[in-house]
Amino acid sequence: MPISMPMAHPQRTKRKWLSRASYTLLLASSSAVMSGCQSNKSLDSSNHSSAALIDFSVVDPAVMQAQSEAFNQSLQAHDERYEQLFDQTRFPNSDSQAKRHLISAIRQHLATEHVAVAQANYNAVPFIDADSIDAGSTGLLRTILEVYGHREAQENDDYENHSDYDYDDYNNYNDYESHNETAADAVSAAADFEVAYEVDGYEYDSDGYDIDGYDEYGYDRSGYDYYGETAEGYNNGSRDTSLRARIASNNPKQWLADFEALQAAKQSEKVKPTNPAANPVKSSTPGAISMVLDMLHKTPEQVAATNAYQYKYLTFNSVSQYLPKQRQFKSVYSYDYAAPTISSSVQLPLALDFNTSKVTLDPALIMPLVALANPEDTPTQMTAHTVDFGLPEAITSQVPTAVIYDAAINAMQASMAELAPEHFSAVDIREDEFAKQVGAARAVKVNFGSKQTGEIIGKMLKYMSQSLQQYVDANPVQYPDNAMLKKAIDKIQLYNKGYQSADVGALLQLVEAIFPISFNQVNYYYLDSSDELLAKQQRINFGGDLMGSNTTVLNQVRYDRRSFESSPLTPLLTQTFGANSQPALDGNAWLAEQHQQKQRLEQARYARYDYAYEDAYENGYESADDDNDMDNATNSAD
Repeated sequence: MPISMPMAHPQRTKRKWLSRASYTLLLASSSAVMSGCQSNKSLDSSNHSSAALIDFSVVDPAVMQAQSEAFNQSLQAHDERYEQLFDQTRFPNSDSQAKRHLISAIRQHLATEHVAVAQANYNAVPFIDADSIDAGSTGLLRTILEVYGHREAQENDDYENHSDYDYDDYNNYNDYESHNETAADAVSAAADFEVAYEVDGYEYDSDGYDIDGYDEYGYDRSGYDYYGETAEGYNNGSRDTSLRARIASNNPKQWLADFEALQAAKQSEKVKPTNPAANPVKSSTPGAISMVLDMLHKTPEQVAATNAYQYKYLTFNSVSQYLPKQRQFKSVYSYDYAAPTISSSVQLPLALDFNTSKVTLDPALIMPLVALANPEDTPTQMTAHTVDFGLPEAITSQVPTAVIYDAAINAMQASMAELAPEHFSAVDIREDEFAKQVGAARAVKVNFGSKQTGEIIGKMLKYMSQSLQQYVDANPVQYPDNAMLKKAIDKIQLYNKGYQSADVGALLQLVEAIFPISFNQVNYYYLDSSDELLAKQQRINFGGDLMGSNTTVLNQVRYDRRSFESSPLTPLLTQTFGANSQPALDGNAWLAEQHQQKQRLEQARYARYDYAYEDAYENGYESADDDNDMDNATNSAD
């Protein structure tokens, strides 16, 4: 008897066939991909260990020996490649090589005698470019100040308007006791409360008030908060200027509302007529804040005028001579302005001697100021001489300035050497005109942002305190355990354990983000083929949104003797601090003499007070005797 088999459903059979076909196709494609990966030799070139694996199924000793040697060679090649990636000492990249050249040049430069000729020029640009997406927007700090000024203006206006009311009736109508409901009123209000919507878990009625009668900003129907104060800081008609009221009024929602009101006021000022007589419009930030912001901020037209009439003709020049063995630094600074219609120049010779702890300068620059402040004590002999000012003995006896100088020089070199190599970059100088002028073979760029500047400062402080501690420990007789300097250095060293140098950089970044201060500077060091420092170019940027401009100071320094000898300031340097210069006057003795002269004048003044008192006393005594004689004569006559 034939057996009847159930017939498969045509759709089910079709679906089953498709699933099997897709599964077969997936396996075939996976096998093809894997076989392709295994047969691609170019993908194995970077991984030698996978190409030299040991096949333990082979029992031939010769084959196993060959596989073992290939495997060891693969591991060795992998280790060498790993070291090349991360060992910058043996395999330096371009940044590490640039850093090595620069650090070598700086150490050689600071250890040898050299001269320098510098010239600085200035240029200002608007802080935000006109084509930038930020054009028309203000910085966060300026926005906060403007919002605060706008709020103060509104509060002052409201306070003046409140002064016209009868506060007795106003307080009776808005009695503060009305805000404190009784228990029965609260129960009745809760029974009648109907929820219309919720915000952050709080229920509000159709009028926007919760069950306690306060809106989402915390104010009741009369405009008072829980403490009986208005949003403007008024309490029963009087303005509350307490710190708590200020903090309570500075909630984020209120601040955003004030910001929107400020922007609306700015827009209204743009569309209204500019004739103040026809339609006077109040400034969006009136008062002292507005005056300060307007004084600091420069428009693009003012920036262009500053460049055209001031910075274009203004230069800051200097020549200097550095003597490392004597720990001396001699220089002349000149502030020059040369325009087609006017020319002026002010020079200031200055010398530092760290071995003798003295500062030598030409006081001709400050003599007019001294004459205006104290014409009687103006030393006329100082106009033709230099003056020495030394540190007091109380300071130099604690620690010699030569020790501080050595500690600072060593700290600067060591701190810069610890910076990461990525901050040093070798630059292409083929199109650099300044590099062609000084004859440089290579140049290294070092970008000192706020983070790097703070890190350098932190490292220098640690290195200097370490050097001073070594000096104190090497002189136990001069610095016993109870010495004040030793205690101070020990405390500084203790504090140095609690922070890292990068933390100082983060602090400067925070300061730079809040205040209109910039710590950014870009330095280009130009070297010859033997790593000798030939010149330096420094760009310093300062400015911000409050100022409305960004000023760049471009300082170019040359360290060659030819530029030094051809500079017009070099004769003044030789005349002031050369071998044939006149000996400097003792500024400390002059200051001591002026101090003694003031003491003598004070003593003389108090002496005159005593003489006047004695004269008055004697005159009064003699007049009393004359009166007695007259009385006696009168009595005798009677």
